[in-house]
Amino acid sequence: MKHPEQKQHSLLRLLKMSRPYWKVILGCVVCVIAVNGAELYKPLVMQKVIDDFLVADKPQHGFSSIPAMGALYMLLIAGSSVLSAVQINSMTWVGQKIITDLRRTVFSHIQRMPLSLLDKYSSGRLITRATNDVEELSEMFTDVLIDLFKDVFLLIGIVVIMVRLDWQLSLIGFAVLPFIFLITNFMKRKMKANFVVIKRLTGRINGFFAENISGMKLVQIFNMQREKEGEFQELNDEYYRASLTRLMLHSILRPAIEIFNSLAIALLVWYGMGRIMNHTLDIGVLYAFTNYIKQFFDPINDLAEKYNIIQSAVVSADRIFEILNEEDSLEDYDSGMHLERLQGEIEFRHVWFAYEKEDWVLKDVSFRIQKGQTAAFVGATGAGKTTIINLISRFYQVQKGEIRIDGVNINDINLKDLRRNISVVLQDVFLFSGSIRDNITLSNDISDETVAEALELSCADAFIDELPHKMDEMVMERGSTFSAGQRQLLAFARTIAHNPAIFVLDEATANIDTKTEKLIQKSIENISRDRTTLIIAHRLSTIRNADMIFLMRKGRIVESGNHESLMELGGYYAQLNAV
Repeated sequence: MKHPEQKQHSLLRLLKMSRPYWKVILGCVVCVIAVNGAELYKPLVMQKVIDDFLVADKPQHGFSSIPAMGALYMLLIAGSSVLSAVQINSMTWVGQKIITDLRRTVFSHIQRMPLSLLDKYSSGRLITRATNDVEELSEMFTDVLIDLFKDVFLLIGIVVIMVRLDWQLSLIGFAVLPFIFLITNFMKRKMKANFVVIKRLTGRINGFFAENISGMKLVQIFNMQREKEGEFQELNDEYYRASLTRLMLHSILRPAIEIFNSLAIALLVWYGMGRIMNHTLDIGVLYAFTNYIKQFFDPINDLAEKYNIIQSAVVSADRIFEILNEEDSLEDYDSGMHLERLQGEIEFRHVWFAYEKEDWVLKDVSFRIQKGQTAAFVGATGAGKTTIINLISRFYQVQKGEIRIDGVNINDINLKDLRRNISVVLQDVFLFSGSIRDNITLSNDISDETVAEALELSCADAFIDELPHKMDEMVMERGSTFSAGQRQLLAFARTIAHNPAIFVLDEATANIDTKTEKLIQKSIENISRDRTTLIIAHRLSTIRNADMIFLMRKGRIVESGNHESLMELGGYYAQLNAV
């Protein structure tokens, strides 16, 4: 089902975001009207000077004199300049506030996207939408939005004054407009298609950079620099060609309008001079008309100049709202049964799950883990072990069956409460940039005493005490300055500090040395005390003491029991231990 706002134009939805600032925008509109009024009145002042004082040589007195007209002209220039400055600064402030709101909305939205939805987007595409696309809209709000109103208002005013001065001259001046509309419409389609290509390539380039920087160690190990440079060069050349197309289209539009502008003025002068010779037109009126025609084409030229910005903003808005339109799929953190503390009893009832359609990863899986038990899942890669962990945390929704914790369907439990009671330590531990303390507390209100105790129970205190700044030691991006074992110990400390009811280890001891493994085993014992613990492990030595061991093959549980009972069974588990 489509979100109701999907049917609305993206720019219209963006304009709705300006509602909180309507008073400032109204003030800008008043300034624009005043500035345009001054611009429209200036040619009339010059027309009066030419026809009344230079040609007709009428007597001058008071306000009806050349000095008074000059003073009025200067006053119009000065007043419009001041009001223009006020309008520009005010609209810039509004534009930046709207962009700030939009950037915050996009980031918040991405954080609430479920993994099933995030799987559809690459990191490069999401980064591009949250940065490049939002920045494109910044220029539209600050430079284009109010100018668009200004230009339209100016065009209407010029048309009204020109028709009132002389409708025949007006028809001559407007004769070139159909050609301008045809060119503009043609270029609009070409530019929009070009911007779609440019935005797509920008996302691919951002994703390429992010992927290669993250995997730079692998690139250097396998000497893949030349191959990666070749891949990037292909992307870069494609972007170069698309950018050249954009510049070519833009270079055609403005000169074309300038040509028709000059043609309109030439037609006016040719037609007007004939009428002046016949004494059916005043020189001042022709002068005013040439000024109005130039003014008429100035906003058209301005719109042509900013057409790139408008088209880019339209494409960026469409791309941003492509993500924001997924509102119905976002995770709901507010509804559901509030459970402050879970007991930790876990039950799967005939669960079927597939990431794609009916390509089943789990097939009719059923098991029960009592409160405080330690359960291990064993099986080959792709057997469905990690999927079970993802489902318990409700990162994905099962297609058939149900999952219960403490006898309650997890879909009925408040999502914040559910995940607050579950801590997962992955094989590849993720650490944020910041201090060790920040990575353990994750900005939650956790005391230093609790952090210190967590470090001690996790056996991480030994190496942290050797650091110059102890808990205030800075962590580089992804914890690159720490070993794999140290990162694991910090992840255990994080888990202990947050005191979960359910503790999950996903291949947490796969890539560490024997000495560190002993520390981690001790840490696991400390964490597992009085908690339900789930362990996914390739090393069978780490799960011998588990209360329950589930052996998985091709998405099904084929054997279950403790180590002794499974060895007595003499099945697949016993064969794995014999290897």
